[in-house]
Amino acid sequence: MWRRSFGTGSHASAVHALKEKKWDALVIGGGHNGLTAAAYLARGGLSVAVLERRHVIGGAAVTEELIPGFKFSRCSYLQSLLRPSVISELELARHGMKLLKRNPSSFTPCLDGRYLLLGPNKGLNHSEISKFSKRDADAYPRYESQLERFCKLMDPLLDSSPPESSQGTSSLQDRLKNKVHNSVFWTRLLHQAASLGQKDMVDFMDLLLSPASKVLNNWFETDVLKATLATDAVIGSTGSVSTPGSGYVLLHHVMGETDGDRGIWSYVEGGMGSVSMAISNAAREAGAHIVTSAEVSQLIVDDSGKVNGVLLADGTVVQSSSILSNATPYKTFMELVPQNVLPDDFTRAIKYSDYSSATTKINLAVDKLPEFNCCKSIYPGSGPQHTGTIHVGSESMEEIDSACQDAVNGLPSRRPVIEMTIPSVVDKTISPPGKHVINLFIQYTPYNPSDGTWDDPAYRESFAQRCFNLIDEYAPGFSSSVIGYDMLTPPDLEREIGLTGGNIFHGAMGLDSLFLMRPVKGWSNYRTPLAGLFLCGSGAHPGGGVMGAPGRNAAKLVLEDFKKNLN
Repeated sequence: MWRRSFGTGSHASAVHALKEKKWDALVIGGGHNGLTAAAYLARGGLSVAVLERRHVIGGAAVTEELIPGFKFSRCSYLQSLLRPSVISELELARHGMKLLKRNPSSFTPCLDGRYLLLGPNKGLNHSEISKFSKRDADAYPRYESQLERFCKLMDPLLDSSPPESSQGTSSLQDRLKNKVHNSVFWTRLLHQAASLGQKDMVDFMDLLLSPASKVLNNWFETDVLKATLATDAVIGSTGSVSTPGSGYVLLHHVMGETDGDRGIWSYVEGGMGSVSMAISNAAREAGAHIVTSAEVSQLIVDDSGKVNGVLLADGTVVQSSSILSNATPYKTFMELVPQNVLPDDFTRAIKYSDYSSATTKINLAVDKLPEFNCCKSIYPGSGPQHTGTIHVGSESMEEIDSACQDAVNGLPSRRPVIEMTIPSVVDKTISPPGKHVINLFIQYTPYNPSDGTWDDPAYRESFAQRCFNLIDEYAPGFSSSVIGYDMLTPPDLEREIGLTGGNIFHGAMGLDSLFLMRPVKGWSNYRTPLAGLFLCGSGAHPGGGVMGAPGRNAAKLVLEDFKKNLN
């Protein structure tokens, strides 16, 4: 298997290189999962090219200087879920990824003058929660310990392909091998489940199936603590804390780690684009060829029903018999695959999957830090309230439910749920001295509002000001500190980043679309009904977030196929 390292060169020379040969593998989309897949494929000896539609790599994990001097993590804004195996195997620290831990990691201001700080310091957590409830302060370590045990149960699932049944007309030997592999998988999983014990296993099932509100109400009595934790259960979804199954989304967002510390989220020096850049450096070092401004318009399928390459929007044909798509399942199968190639039942399942979104991201440049009324006398200037995620407008789970109900009725939330982060407090490389970058991750905003349209500049500005005014209630003067901002509503996320429906996970993370059901049942192991086409993005197992797991797992499957074909 031929491998060669290409220089960066001009765009014309990069595209010319694509046409020169038939590649072992092509990756559609230079998001972090596509780059991860390319790195593993190239390290496995394959010739691989990555085709990115935009002018910049990274997909949703990207850094862009949209206002001179201010570098924004335009979509994703924190790191925790990236699998430790990806970080270590691709040597991402050597390739430039530097994680910046946050301590404390969470701050929730209250309008009554109180506030809640949380983080990795157990003593801080106990004293902060004790301000509201001694009972909750004592229960919190047990809650964290239980979630950590559940995460350990999930770890092996994240780093392996689902045990899918044999697909297509494989040989008897392949079918037997598949049965043995699946038997080993289920035996290992059952052994791990048994090691939890019956009580924990029942609690685990309760977490998976229950609304997050039920889970948190069973643990705690303090409204502000429950609301702070509940934001992890609704982030990026259209559901509320009372939606059955939202407990799993809560678990999904605490199953990551930073430098071995479970559940700790970090900033990345230089923004989230530094994650994608480090992965791309590893891929290029291994010989991968990465081309930007190379939009794929259609897959090429030969007469035998197998993929044979792609057609770019500029008419360039690039040949390969193995294609990994980092695009969403909808984009891949409904737009890139030619019509009448896929089975009808598969197409229907993809078409009617849930791609809805209620998320808007606003990136701001400001000339000063927000001063929160509740703690400015204790922490004047920069303080612990600025280092972590600031939860604005969610002092109770009822407030989150109310904000969600507005969106159900077709309206952007009257009092949105806002997660504010200020990475420039920790990362001095992304803003001019004395000025700051602020990320606002906002819910809930319908894709098609019933009272206006996101295409209307006045409507967009009105909602942005609604968010700024809400922050003003907690930090007076915030609005006047804004130098400029960039806003990505669900239609913007779809158009700019390629996220169908604006869904940051490439599709809903409900229990009906996870594990053996992701993206659809029968096709959960990265293979697709079109021979030679694989999924490697967040629409595949184990789902969304900057994880790298879909890319790594899909690449390992492709490498196994190449090895089998050589024997």
